[in-house]
Formats: sequence, structure tokens, C-alpha cells
Amino acid sequence: MRKLLPLLSTNPHGGGRSALTCRFRCGDACFHEVPNTSDNEYVGDVIAGALSRRSMMRAAAVVTVATAAGTSLAVGNAPAAQAASQARPHTPGRTEGARGLRFSPVAPNTADQVTVPAGYAQSVVIRWGEPILRGAPAFDADKQTAAAQAGQFGYNNDFLSLLPLRGEHGRQVLVANHEYTDEILMFKGYDSENPTREQVEIAWAAHGLSVVVVQEEHRSGKLTPVTRHPLNRRLHTTSEFELTGPAAGSPLLRTSADPSGRKVLGTLNNCAGGTTPWGTTLHGEENFNQYFANGSSPTDKRYGIGSGATERKWERFDRRFDLKQEPNEAHRQGWVVELDPYDPDSTPKKRTALGRFKHEAAQPRLTEDGRPVVYMGDDERFDYFYKFVSSKRMKKGNSRAAREHNLTLLDEGTLYVAKLTGDTPQDIDGTGKLPADGEFDGSGQWIPLATGDVSHVPGMTAEEVYVFTRLAGDKVGATKMDRPEDVEPSPRTGRVYVALTNNTNRGKGTNPGADEANPRNLNKHGQILELAEHWDDPASDGFAWRLFLVAGDPNDPATYYAGFPKEKVSPISCPDNVAFDPYGNLWISTDGNQLGSHDGLFGVATQGERRGELKQFLTVPKGAETCGPIIQDRRVVVAVQHPGEIDGASVEKPASVWPDGPGRLVRPSVVAVWRRDGRDIGV
Repeated sequence: MRKLLPLLSTNPHGGGRSALTCRFRCGDACFHEVPNTSDNEYVGDVIAGALSRRSMMRAAAVVTVATAAGTSLAVGNAPAAQAASQARPHTPGRTEGARGLRFSPVAPNTADQVTVPAGYAQSVVIRWGEPILRGAPAFDADKQTAAAQAGQFGYNNDFLSLLPLRGEHGRQVLVANHEYTDEILMFKGYDSENPTREQVEIAWAAHGLSVVVVQEEHRSGKLTPVTRHPLNRRLHTTSEFELTGPAAGSPLLRTSADPSGRKVLGTLNNCAGGTTPWGTTLHGEENFNQYFANGSSPTDKRYGIGSGATERKWERFDRRFDLKQEPNEAHRQGWVVELDPYDPDSTPKKRTALGRFKHEAAQPRLTEDGRPVVYMGDDERFDYFYKFVSSKRMKKGNSRAAREHNLTLLDEGTLYVAKLTGDTPQDIDGTGKLPADGEFDGSGQWIPLATGDVSHVPGMTAEEVYVFTRLAGDKVGATKMDRPEDVEPSPRTGRVYVALTNNTNRGKGTNPGADEANPRNLNKHGQILELAEHWDDPASDGFAWRLFLVAGDPNDPATYYAGFPKEKVSPISCPDNVAFDPYGNLWISTDGNQLGSHDGLFGVATQGERRGELKQFLTVPKGAETCGPIIQDRRVVVAVQHPGEIDGASVEKPASVWPDGPGRLVRPSVVAVWRRDGRDIGV
């Protein structure tokens, strides 16, 4: 028997995260009562009888929709059609890897650096605090001000997007989310019980979004910021945003500062996001609950808003963060923001038609007739995943009329929540052992919640559905999931991949135990679910699903890599963000690795005979998380978030010296990686 990899000590802070990360990133969500106390069936209590019914379905109306690669999920003539096996036999002796993944995998490690494969080079693109706007000063941690930070790159970069810039050779537009601030690692002598107004205002300015033009280096993959470019922009906690769509103007969204219910100051806890086919970016507001004090209503509780003071004490400096004074202010966070990075004078829009919850990400896919469908996960234990189907078609081209039309696509359509259906197979025992047929799979349906001003949820108005989307999901019996984070459709096959990061509460106490979609109790490593819409139609009301990966030590029998030989893969734990490369491979960043190594970025083949072959491409420094992966032909770009965020660390006692070495402040940064020989990545 092969020896298992050494594990980290048991950590109640969600996978391998430090207590410091949990404290500032999500407000110690793992230590609070689970917000979803509905009696909906859990994802495994309702999964289709993939063992008991599959033989009948295969003998009846199952039709396989073949892709160019000859593999796909199966979708049948009826909503109950099950997924058929996609794995193909592995050809012995082939060691070069799938196209796009032909590199020597990085070994698991704990080095305080970004480690990349042999033959690859790297450089920091931009660091927290680097000036991007005209007049912004160079970063000086000892002389930082809110005004300076408002013109500088923000803190804790997460989602990244690179968009083309026509007419400027070799330049692209980089858009970045800034999820949260860790004041202990930002300010010397920080007193968490008594933050100063200056510290609070700097933190306000360090949240939000950055837009910065970058210049490509011709002979490498290096990117350099173009400071003071007219497209460069900073949006933060005091910037103006507009609420649009069916809930805009609702009494539920009105405050004393905004009686119209249409203008919002700030965007908070922007995690992952998406890039639209019409050239805008989408930004998910995730753990917004932690910024609001004195919650008291049942809806506050359902969204995880506490009844006391907040960690950062912002309510002392602005009444909008005190729900005793402004009970509706929290309703104005938790949306998907759409930003036009090509118009620096535009007001970003919070699209209420996409619902309000802890948005991890939002990635569109077009229907055959050109309507965008946006897939979204609610990053909370036992919450749901969703999609939005627009009622409008995208107009092609870059004319002013087309652009104006496309900027309305996400305001009209239908919001759905997912339900996975069926019986629990008898041989799911909580250990992760595969069923007799060799895979975990089933079927599901999309339940409509609202279309425009029409609610499909009994007892709720459409405005209530959009503002209290979690409660709408509760009412219609949506399926409880294990922290659905990034949800991404493949641009090649249309299959949708859902990163389920972990759930160490599974099977603990009165919590639901293992099932076919979540086959391990005390699940600390997570899994990735793959689904195919019926008839390959993103607007369909049904889908087939299977688990693509069950993460963890490949030596552990409770892991699964799409049927690929596990002795030939890299170990992975806690999948978080996902993205696709030009060859259709899925790239996975991790958050909270429980296998003794630092978090990293991995590529895995999704098609062909090497489907399931997973290889580690890089690791990040001490205390850091890998975010925002972008995989282009000649470069990989990642956001290195919260480096040095280890229990006991501070400005005075840093736990990491990345990226600038000893004696310099630890700074979240964006990193580019490329091949030294100038060739494409992984070929």
C-alpha cells in the first residue's frame, strides 16, 4: 500500500486556512451557525438512484451527445436521463501529457515563493499600493493615506480579467477584484478594538476593483502596468454604483441616504467574477455580511449577519454599516456588479435580476440564439447554485448601438436555482468508495424563481425573490450544496464545472451524511461537479451531472480523478476558482490545501484519453491563496492573495518575505508566468 501524504493538523477554520484568514476574509463563518436552517433535502438525500435506475435508463432512452473529441455527458429524451461514462482508456507509455499540460509538474512544497515548472519564468505584474492613477504617490506603508490608496492598486487581489485593447499594440486591460483587507498585516501597531478613522478610510479605499492597462514585453510573457493611462480606474467602498433590473427602486433597497433605492456607495468583498462576450466584466460580492453590525431580522440571520459589532468596527465611522440605523443597507450588497472597463466615466451596475447571495463568481455562456446564460454559486455551507437566462439576444459588433443594447442584457430574464433529484445508492458509505459502476452521477432540474416582475415562488413577490434569493431557494426546495464557489462553462463543450471546496461538517452531529454527490463524511478536500444541460441547451430546464474530481491525496482510495490512473496525477485539495485554457483543459486554483503543501494552480484534461490527468503548475508563498487564474497562449496570470496571513503574523512579525524580500512589507500581488523559450504554455 502506498503511503498517504502527511496531513496538516486538524483546523476548524475551513480546510488549511489560518484563523487570521477566516477572521478577516469571511468573518469566521465556520464558527457561526449555518445560515440555512431550512428543511430542504440535502444534495445527497435527493440524488438520483444512479445505481438502481441507470441500467433501465441505458436500456431505454439515453442518447449520448458526442463532442468533437468523442466524449460528453449523456443527455436523454426525458429529464431523468443519466450521465454516461466519459472516461476513455489510458494509453500506456504516453507521458507528454494532454496538449496545454505538457510541463513537468511542480512538487508539493512549502517554499516562501511562487514556484513554477522547470523552463518557466515569472515576474510580479503589480503589487498592492502601486500607483495607477494620475497624481497617486508611490507606496509608502508608513505614510499611507486614504487619498493615496484611492489612486493605487487595491489590497488582496482575487478575480482577474485581461481584455484586448484595440489600437494600442501589445497592450491589454487588466481588471482585478480586491476582496478584503487584513488590517493586522497593513498597519503597524493595529488595535482591532480601536481602529482609527484613518485606518478605516484606507481600508475602504483598498477594497473594490482596479482597472489598469498593462504592456506586454515582446520577447517574454512579462506584463508592466501603464501608469496614468486614461482607462485606469479605482472603484472602492465610497464609489457610486447603480442598482438596475427588476428590484431597483424597491422599498427594500431604500435608505435615508438614497430614498430612490437606486444609488449605492461601494462594492464589498468582491471575490471571483467573469468576462462577458460583449466586453464587460462581472464581479461577485461575496462575504458582505461581515461588514454590517447589529443585525436583528430573520433575513439578516439567513445571510449570516451578526447581532453585535463587526471585526473592523466600520459602523463607528459610517451609519450605513449599522443596521440599527440603516436596516436596508445590507440589502444593497451581495449582488453581481457589471463594469465596462472601456468607459472610465461609466457607473458600474449592480444587476438585481441575478439575485442576492454570497456570489463567488458569474460566468456567461450564450445560447444558440445569442442569449446570455450566467452560472453562479453561493459560497456557503449547504447553500445553492443558480443560473440566469436572459430574455434578450446579444448584438454582435462594436457599434455604439450594439454596446448600449448589450449593457442591458442582464436586466431582463429568468433566475433559476438547481435541484438534484433521485435516491441515495446503497453502497455510498461515507468513505468515498466508488459505486459499483465506477462513478458518482445523477440528474437535476432548474427551478424558476422569478422572471422580471413575476415571482414563481409562492408567498414571495418578485422583489422579495431578488433581494432574499436564499429564502426563495429555501421555499422551492433547492438542493443544499457544499460551498459552491466558482461555476464555469467550458467554451469548447458547454459542460459546466462547479467547484465545491469542502465541508468538514458533513456527517458531523445532526448534519447530513455522505451521498453520491458528496461521497465523504468530514469532507475537507472538496470535489468538482460536472454537468451537461439537456440537449446542450444552456436555457434547458434539466441537466445530467457527475463528479469529475474527488480531491485529496491520490494514494487515498477516497479520491477520484475522472478515471485517470491516480499514480500519474498531482495531489490537490480544496478547489476554488476554475478557468479554461485555449485547449479546453480546466485550470483549478486552491484555497486551504489540507495536504501539507501550499496552495497552487493545477491543470486537468477534461476530454479524450487523458481526461482526469491533473498536473500542478505552481505553488504560492506562505499563507497565500491562488486566485484569479488566466491562461492565455503564452502566459499564465494569477493573483497571489493574502501572502503571510498566518496566525500570529503582523507587520512587526511577518510570516513571509514575499514578494520583495526581508525588511519589506508583505504585499498581495499579481504574477505572470511564461516559458523561457517563448513558446506557448504546455505544448
